[in-house]
Amino acid sequence: MQFQGTVQIDAPRDKVWAFLLDPNQVGSCGPGVESIEVIDEDHFRAKAKVGVGFISARFTVDMTMAEKTPPDLAVLKAHGQAPGSAVDATARMELSGPDAGPTQMDWSADVAISGTLASVGARMIEGTANKMIGQTFDCIRSKLAGA
Repeated sequence: MQFQGTVQIDAPRDKVWAFLLDPNQVGSCGPGVESIEVIDEDHFRAKAKVGVGFISARFTVDMTMAEKTPPDLAVLKAHGQAPGSAVDATARMELSGPDAGPTQMDWSADVAISGTLASVGARMIEGTANKMIGQTFDCIRSKLAGA
């Protein structure tokens, strides 16, 4: 599944960059995120509970910062597992706009889900994912407003 979009954040680009690359900050905006463990500067582990339709799963997700060009570009790779389900994702974000803000974030994600969670169907998964993405960006914008 492919997801992409553009989000405008009313904050300077360096503040947006710092927030988005801080696992604890950005993790606090992820719906269902229960914990974040920073392994090192480029490796993180998150535990999150995700529900799609009548199926709910608790995932452990290992994330690696595959590429970063401060304060403009970052690519994150993730692999998560839950009993009977797995997810693999590559997410990319590009920041642009005046240094003082507002900052435009162009983002994309390529997500593959397998197992029990995938059985509920792509349309239901996409609807849930789009709702979660919206909640995440609303939280990020709220926390960075006036930064």
